[in-house]
Amino acid sequence: MDDIHLVETLRRSVVKLFTVIKEPSHYQPWELGYQHNSGGSACIVAGNRILTNAHVVANQLFIQALKPDDSKKYTARVLHVDHDTELALLTVDDPRFFEGTLPIELGDLPPPNAKVAVLGFPVGGNELCITAGVVSRIEVRTYTHSQRTLLALQTDAAINPGNSGGPVFMNGKLVGIAFQSYRRRDLEKSGYVVPIPIIKHFFEDLEDGVVTGVPDLGVFWQKIENEGLHEFVGLTGEQTGVLVSRVAHGSSSHGVIREGDVVMAIDGTAIACDGSIALREHHRVHFTFLVSQHQVGDSLAVQVLRDGKPLDVSVTLAAFVAMVAPPRPERPPTYLIFAGLVFVPLTYDYMKTWEWEKVHFRYKYYYYDRLPSEGHREIVILSEVLVHAINIGYHQMFGTVVERINGIEIRHMQDVARAFTKPLGKFHVIEIENHGVRAESSDYHAAYGNRIVIEADAVAKATPEILEKHGVARARSRDLEGDGG
Repeated sequence: MDDIHLVETLRRSVVKLFTVIKEPSHYQPWELGYQHNSGGSACIVAGNRILTNAHVVANQLFIQALKPDDSKKYTARVLHVDHDTELALLTVDDPRFFEGTLPIELGDLPPPNAKVAVLGFPVGGNELCITAGVVSRIEVRTYTHSQRTLLALQTDAAINPGNSGGPVFMNGKLVGIAFQSYRRRDLEKSGYVVPIPIIKHFFEDLEDGVVTGVPDLGVFWQKIENEGLHEFVGLTGEQTGVLVSRVAHGSSSHGVIREGDVVMAIDGTAIACDGSIALREHHRVHFTFLVSQHQVGDSLAVQVLRDGKPLDVSVTLAAFVAMVAPPRPERPPTYLIFAGLVFVPLTYDYMKTWEWEKVHFRYKYYYYDRLPSEGHREIVILSEVLVHAINIGYHQMFGTVVERINGIEIRHMQDVARAFTKPLGKFHVIEIENHGVRAESSDYHAAYGNRIVIEADAVAKATPEILEKHGVARARSRDLEGDGG
């Protein structure tokens, strides 16, 4: 088939999406942001389904789908979303939409330097746009939307806003879905593609009708490139692996892999001392790719070196766990307002309230470096103070981590709700971390206090006044209604 006929055939597989989106505010979580229009690209797959990016349909209120060379938009609905893989499936209930369309055929992972074509509807025009390029690189990298590190293709084919969700073809078969680009003034623009192994994982995940996402090993690890470290951990000769520095509580590896173990192989594939594995001849990628090819609940065969002896262990793979929750657009924000003090969990979505360069270093520390421990599932933040006479003296104390309330250690938001049912005599006492308090005062030492005391008997009268004055409908999010008073 020549290029002209191939393009005409592929046109029957491509869709333009129109979305209406309303994103919640994570800084003032009782509010919804402004409704706005967005869109993206997509392609038709078997079973009258439409494949696109998760971020294209995140927080959507309404979706329409339009075929090339058609003037009628059809109402679409979401079937499944996996934010981990950045993929979503939609459908259109009107069967007329799928008349004349052609479901795409899945291909294989292309080699580097393979020629590919990106189809979609980038900004700047209304017609289907086709750009050509080559596969520049195949490696594990961070997906912007989900913050998961998964296999991705890099291409020099143009991928611009509006291309997201559009198919990437090689020899007429789908090899990926365009999902993000990288721009820097001193570098040429690069586009990134969700590759076919991740797409196939998504489809396999859906076979039981429930999306569980991509599992995670749940360990922090260190390269063993220094000869002294190689000998110190017990590796001999040509033995290789990576050193486990920490294990997350509740993760896949918890209770199976230990701090100080050397992970030498996964599923029989040797791990080099730099953390890479052989994907194919002359091509190495990050060893976590092996984990990402499994489903949650699968057993993973892991060979470790423990106390100088090789040991085979079986890890039952679980979903990704983190002290700071990754992006989850479909979940309404959690919050609790008490005496005008606004408490929220520290999440990636909350941190995105600011430009990343302006996010407080303590938040970044928790995000990058803290792992869940027994009973300690999340970090709770005093996000804001809704001013009222009851909280005079504390109006500038916000944006800091809550350590204890009424003597109770705060390990998750449910603790906040329950702690306020147990005042210390006449008072509620909130102890906050000294680091990160955004206080405005000419007296540096006075500004950085760590204790807030509220008169317990005054709260019942003050709360409805605060809610009315600040236009807040509810004192807590619905997921906390069963906790505390």
